[in-house]
Amino acid sequence: GNIPTLFHNTQLAFQLAVNVQLPPEKGGLGGNVLYIDTENTFRPERIVQIAKALKLDPEKVLSNIHVARAFNSEHQIFLVEKSNEIIEEKNIKLIIVDSLTSHFRADFTGRGELAPRQQKLNKHLHMLQRLADAHNLAVYITNQVLMDPSVMFGDPVRASGGAILAHMATYRMYLRRGKEGTRIARLVDSPGLPEGEAVFKITEEGIRDP
Repeated sequence: GNIPTLFHNTQLAFQLAVNVQLPPEKGGLGGNVLYIDTENTFRPERIVQIAKALKLDPEKVLSNIHVARAFNSEHQIFLVEKSNEIIEEKNIKLIIVDSLTSHFRADFTGRGELAPRQQKLNKHLHMLQRLADAHNLAVYITNQVLMDPSVMFGDPVRASGGAILAHMATYRMYLRRGKEGTRIARLVDSPGLPEGEAVFKITEEGIRDP
């Protein structure tokens, strides 16, 4: 079998969508997933591969992932605002938004649109935070990175979404390609952990140590 060539943060989303269904003694939360797909990147066949590697029933694992396709930023906001019912009904313990800012960037173009875009994004992030607090669940959001041509020294890559996103996220990770097919995850922001890096591989069975 093959691994679809998707961004590594999407591959991590697939792994989390399966792992969260494991019982707590195996590192999961014994819960289900609300997966908000903004770029049509959800791949059921990857979920099947990862579930089989963990000796789980792929059909059951897939049925516990509730995928909602968001077609623009307004629709994305609406899906999150209306998710209270499904969270309680379906024992949702993880919300995935893949990716967070793509629709906002497409819907609000031009300099004059930056302030209203950031305002909407801020409201959207606060809603996700409220859901996490109210229902004791985890939220995983993927995001694009942009090249900043003004950076002469250091890393010219910065996250889309600006300071609002940096402020709202509890843990922020920056994923990049490493050597010989590996990937590197760098923890850039955390309330209780120092900055650090870990190397991993994306395999047919999911995310693994190299």
